[in-house]
Amino acid sequence: MVPSHFMLRCRQPLPPRAVLHAVRWFSRVAPPSPVKVYPVIRVSNNVASLGEPKEGPKPRQLLSLPPFPSSGTHPFPGRKKVPGSSGKPRRVTAISWVKHYFADIEPDMIQNHFNKGLVHVENSNHEIQAKENNLKHCLEKIKHNHVMEPGMKIHLPVSVAETKIIKRYDTIPTATLHPNADEIEYIRRLVMHKDSAVIVLNKPPKVPVKGNLPVHNSMDVLAAAALSYGSDQGPKLVHRLDRESSGLLLMGRTKESFTQLHWLFTNVNLAKSSSEIWNNACEATTQRYWALVIGSPKEREGIISAPLTKVFLNDGKAERIILAHPSGIDGSQEAITEYRVMGPTINGCSWVELRPVTGRKHQLRVHCAEALGTPIVGDYKYGWFVHKRWKQMPRADYEPLSGEPYKMRRTEGLEVQKGSVLSKVPLLHLHCREMVIPNISKFFSSSGEWLDESNPRSTSKPDLLRFVAPMPSHMKISWNLMSSYLV
Repeated sequence: MVPSHFMLRCRQPLPPRAVLHAVRWFSRVAPPSPVKVYPVIRVSNNVASLGEPKEGPKPRQLLSLPPFPSSGTHPFPGRKKVPGSSGKPRRVTAISWVKHYFADIEPDMIQNHFNKGLVHVENSNHEIQAKENNLKHCLEKIKHNHVMEPGMKIHLPVSVAETKIIKRYDTIPTATLHPNADEIEYIRRLVMHKDSAVIVLNKPPKVPVKGNLPVHNSMDVLAAAALSYGSDQGPKLVHRLDRESSGLLLMGRTKESFTQLHWLFTNVNLAKSSSEIWNNACEATTQRYWALVIGSPKEREGIISAPLTKVFLNDGKAERIILAHPSGIDGSQEAITEYRVMGPTINGCSWVELRPVTGRKHQLRVHCAEALGTPIVGDYKYGWFVHKRWKQMPRADYEPLSGEPYKMRRTEGLEVQKGSVLSKVPLLHLHCREMVIPNISKFFSSSGEWLDESNPRSTSKPDLLRFVAPMPSHMKISWNLMSSYLV
């Protein structure tokens, strides 16, 4: 109802300000009706139901490059400073700054990100605004020829780190009885270290380590044909990795080096001698694996001491490793693994570092699946039922800066490699990343004789060798997706 004092004033012409006041008053009394959203039909597991429409696109995960340095420092660390034609420092474009940090990515793929408008820039004067507001409000699209200025910070989607083109020598060789030239070139590209005693390879996934009658393209067969380097016999495998796993693979080139390394991976006490330096090097021998597991262990770090035993299925045609019965009646083997959780749980998964003290078959996979209750992503032999529940589980992750919920997704319109944590059928996420072994070439000659510690040839060599292998492509994608920003 309209107030009485307003009805009395209606006998005289109303000033414009009073008319505006009346319009505002009526608008507050009768606000516009809300927009009605009709439910939509959703089908899940062959069951149709009514639900709300899907929300808009969620924010993409971004990688952030370091801020562009000031004019007094060199923009490209590790490169020689080359001035421009006028004697002034050379101008650096945005695409050159991105290519510097992604040297293994094809230039055409980086240019494709600029063409699609996926590369953004954040200036230094927006730091206060980024803290008060969302980061997306202070990001602007940038072209490839934009000149970088001090303090500029480039943000681009994680897909730029996933677009490495697969070349011919990166593919898995075909099964042949005698390795051809392409397969020999392929196996030689995997060599990370070679000396007179050992050879260290970075094994890719899906390549078997030990061959048999139906398998001819295994690592031992290829190594015997391509890594003999003029010797009468090829290198021998010191330890094994599963077919689906990846990482550092150690081979001995001589009989003495193979024997010493085999003792190290079996029992350290067998390899020790009267030399204190050699014994300390043996004690420092270690392996570290990185694995992406479903869920997260209850304790952030600890030691798993659970013996393993083998059972046969399908009348002996298949075998499976399980935790041994506590009674100890069956033939069990001692198995010890140290673990450490490396980060938070994202998308229902967490990264774990594993250090096996003993080397049993499928030890890490069984300890993660049965002892910790967190099977490795892509391990369908020991974690099939957990994988099935994990794929159907609704999850909500949160953007680190804005705190808004989002769902991990890759940029559309760009071809990227499959097998990551977002794939329908992920590959096994188990990688032997780091290895520390004694430098056998320092203590033993090529003929297997023990070298004197005072030998000048030996004193110049280090006591230990440390190797770090980069992760395969599918694990790199999962790592980039789960670590939104480069550190």
